[in-house]
Amino acid sequence: MAKKLSLSPLGDRVVVVPAEKDGEKKLPSGIIIPETVDKEKPAKGEVVAVGQGKYVDGALVPMQVKVGDTVIFSKYGYDEVKLEGDTYYILSESNILGIVK
Repeated sequence: MAKKLSLSPLGDRVVVVPAEKDGEKKLPSGIIIPETVDKEKPAKGEVVAVGQGKYVDGALVPMQVKVGDTVIFSKYGYDEVKLEGDTYYILSESNILGIVK
């Protein structure tokens, strides 16, 4: 991602750029036709910013994900934010199901 992100997540939050959906088809007219199977799949994206972590019993627990990781996360576990024409998802690290290697 070439643009500098003007958004810093707090605590154990992560900012993700959503990946293009594999099952979508785009018609020449620009209409996007999503696959109905995709409704039940978790979401996927690239981490572009991470918070410092969260405090548990007074100790800072560092984040397990880092900028550049491709992650799979719970489909309904994020907040969508639009900044400067781009769409980002902000989610808690606990909503991340795994890191794609």
